[in-house]
Amino acid sequence: MSTEASNPYYVDDGLAPIFNEARSFLSYLFKMNPMDSEETILRTLDPSGISKVQEMAIPRQESYEVSEALQEAFSIFDNRLRHDHPACFAYMPAYPSPLAWIGDLLTSVFNVNAAMWNNSSGPSVVENTLLRWLADQAGLPQSAGGCFVSGGSMANMTAMVMARDNALPQRRRSDGVAYISDQTHISVAKGLHMAGFCDYQIRTIPTDQDFRFNVELLGQAILEDQANGFLPFLIVGSCGTTNTGSIDPLHDLADLAEKHSMWLHVDGAYGASISLSETNKYLADGLGRADTVSWDAHKWLFQTIGSGIVLAKHGWKLEKSFSIEADYIKTTRAPDGSTSFYNVSPELSRPSRAMSLWFTLKVLGHQRVGKMIDQGVTLASVAEQELIDLGDWEIVAPPTLSVVVFRYNPFDLSIDDKGLDSMNLAISKRLIAENIAAIFTTKLRGRTVLRMCMINPLVQQENIVQILRRMNQIAQKELGLRPSLKESPITPVSFCSDSLAHVQPMVQQK
Repeated sequence: MSTEASNPYYVDDGLAPIFNEARSFLSYLFKMNPMDSEETILRTLDPSGISKVQEMAIPRQESYEVSEALQEAFSIFDNRLRHDHPACFAYMPAYPSPLAWIGDLLTSVFNVNAAMWNNSSGPSVVENTLLRWLADQAGLPQSAGGCFVSGGSMANMTAMVMARDNALPQRRRSDGVAYISDQTHISVAKGLHMAGFCDYQIRTIPTDQDFRFNVELLGQAILEDQANGFLPFLIVGSCGTTNTGSIDPLHDLADLAEKHSMWLHVDGAYGASISLSETNKYLADGLGRADTVSWDAHKWLFQTIGSGIVLAKHGWKLEKSFSIEADYIKTTRAPDGSTSFYNVSPELSRPSRAMSLWFTLKVLGHQRVGKMIDQGVTLASVAEQELIDLGDWEIVAPPTLSVVVFRYNPFDLSIDDKGLDSMNLAISKRLIAENIAAIFTTKLRGRTVLRMCMINPLVQQENIVQILRRMNQIAQKELGLRPSLKESPITPVSFCSDSLAHVQPMVQQK
């Protein structure tokens, strides 16, 4: 019989320092949130740094002190884009609430496999109930169901598989055609490929002047494909596109899908969260008519990366694609009214992702989360108005949600599109180089434009105004003009305490 002393894997004498380091580490993390606006927004590795990190990445033969490993981890993570930085407006700059950190810690500590009922009856009930509540917010019927997945890409892929299995007969798989817009997220096409479809089965329809799905052109394309012997089976709309934040005409898409007996999927990875807003909920009108909806909690519900959701109008249709049985899991069947998520999800081994979102919503409450979402919509309107007031900025895509797309285009000067493209790219690079803001470029209708996404609820209106005025100074310098505003450093962001007030007492406890 082995004893603690003779067991080489026993770590009793190592636990105390580990816990002490962990306590100090967590205390440090909460103290550094919210992030200081003076912190570097973007830092990438140079060749020398790559070599150092490669050296760190190889495990050593001998053991390592926890404190030393933590120091190396910090130095590794230091090379990243700080999405939670108050001046980061690139991509979807999610601000994860510290409450989400605690939720993640709970999930990791209890280490539940939320696939089978016997393994996770408690977390499974939470996931099922939370999905039902989210479906209600989105306007889906009582028959709705779903599952948590790793993110929007997996949610979209899950929906593509469901559309294939429920709307396209197996004998006609090679004739099936799916329709997306020129603003549809790239993960949709990837999901279609993973579901077995070829490029010739994917139609990309131009958007209208507001970068929304052009329903008239879509209807024409469907009729043309039907006349040529194809079987249109899927329309993919968007509730908040990545490029512009536009919301497709969801009711019109639903009408067309019903007319032609097609599946309607709506990618709401970014914009579906507006369903939790009291003020702007109307923007998602029609979302509940979709057959499936993808939704990222790690975008506008303030969770850490890895929290995605797929909702289905009829939950039982998930089982048609993902239900499977084996002798070694027959005893894990859930009772009526409950779910074994391995039967409705592409995953078997899966963490209890719902618990982190549940914890955040439980502490903050629906109303406060809705106000945090509304803050992003307000900031986008403030940014649009400030750009108009500055005079030399063209609004390329006005904000629908919390994204505004624009470019520097002095109206009293004759600069061709190529010159404007180069200038706007230079402005973006200067903003990063001077650590003013992360405002990256994208392409719309062949033109290089600047894009801001504002979903960090700690950012205030005055910060947006000041950053845009600094950007205007940089643009004037790029043009060779004398800046019209006195240069001054950006004042530190005045943070609200919506989520922090609930965390600080926990940090102070032993």
